Amino acid sequence: MVNPHAGEAELLVNGTPYELKLTLGALAGLEAALEEGTLVDLVQRFEQGRFSARDVLALLAAGLQGGGHDLSREDLAAATITGGPMQAARVAAELLVRSFAVPEEP
Repeated sequence: MVNPHAGEAELLVNGTPYELKLTLGALAGLEAALEEGTLVDLVQRFEQGRFSARDVLALLAAGLQGGGHDLSREDLAAATITGGPMQAARVAAELLVRSFAVPEEP
């Protein structure tokens, strides 16, 4: 079961649920994989609705890595994601929000 308060999100790949999380190592790998700009640029592209399929794939692959899964970017690109590309984009955006949101004070 994913914990949204810990920055986790869930993605169904080939019918199997995967827990995604952006750890520091996963973020470093994501930044290295980005073809344009920094993580801040990536967040801004998502906020402005200007993200690409490449952005979604890189973000989900980093989340899988951070969640402790060995599913490669290539495997993910060839997989069936329940809900299709729109769901993949929603989960990627959710993962960003959960990873970078400032916790609310009680």
